[in-house]
Amino acid sequence: MDYDTLKLDRNGATLTITLNRPQQYNAFSQTLHHELGRCLFDLRRDRQTRLVILTGAGNAFSAGGDMTEAPPNAAEFAQGAGEGREIVYGLLECPQPIICRMNGDAVGLGATLALMCDFVIAADTARIGDPHVRMGLVAGDGGALIWPLLVGPMLAKYYLLTGDLVPAPQAAQLGLITKSVAAATLDAEVAALAGKLLAGAPLAQQFTKRSINSALKSMAALQFDLSLGYEGVTVMSADHAEARAAFVGKRKPQFEGR
Repeated sequence: MDYDTLKLDRNGATLTITLNRPQQYNAFSQTLHHELGRCLFDLRRDRQTRLVILTGAGNAFSAGGDMTEAPPNAAEFAQGAGEGREIVYGLLECPQPIICRMNGDAVGLGATLALMCDFVIAADTARIGDPHVRMGLVAGDGGALIWPLLVGPMLAKYYLLTGDLVPAPQAAQLGLITKSVAAATLDAEVAALAGKLLAGAPLAQQFTKRSINSALKSMAALQFDLSLGYEGVTVMSADHAEARAAFVGKRKPQFEGR
């Protein structure tokens, strides 16, 4: 299908999906949010594709939400939350293995997108983090779900409550991502992993992935909608409005807890 903010390239049984807003560091506009959810849904019925590579155009993987767009009202947030659910569950339910080619920084929803993939191969110049709190928001679009499962609750609290970004080499040491490699070798490393997976047994891989992700889906059923609801509360808060104003004014926000 045709997309405005995604680029799809097929090479045999491998489908590469590129977030394609390079001038905006692949930040999630409403259009990208909608299109990625639809694309992941379509993948469930795609019998041609055995392997997916997910990456970003330009110098970033994804900068997360697009703060240049107007803040959503309640109805718009509800729609966006539904699409965010499609993205998270789409990644968990996609039968094909997904390699994240993390070519640059993965921030906020961009970090969630990377970490929900089955493998993350990152350039050693990239960083990953979820600074929702710095915008007065709850990390409700998947960060509060996936970070504790990968690094444990204590480290997850540190990174999600401070919003600090983690350099790729450190992220690999923490077990947050699969591997950090020299930027010049990123494509070769991704290709090597892709070749290894394509040489494997498709049904065995798909059902093993499904078995592992059944636990993640159980956690998502318990927690994801709750965290999305909390994020909705903070989207309407004065603190988030202040964070947006500070972002535009290129200054530090002054939070008041309201």
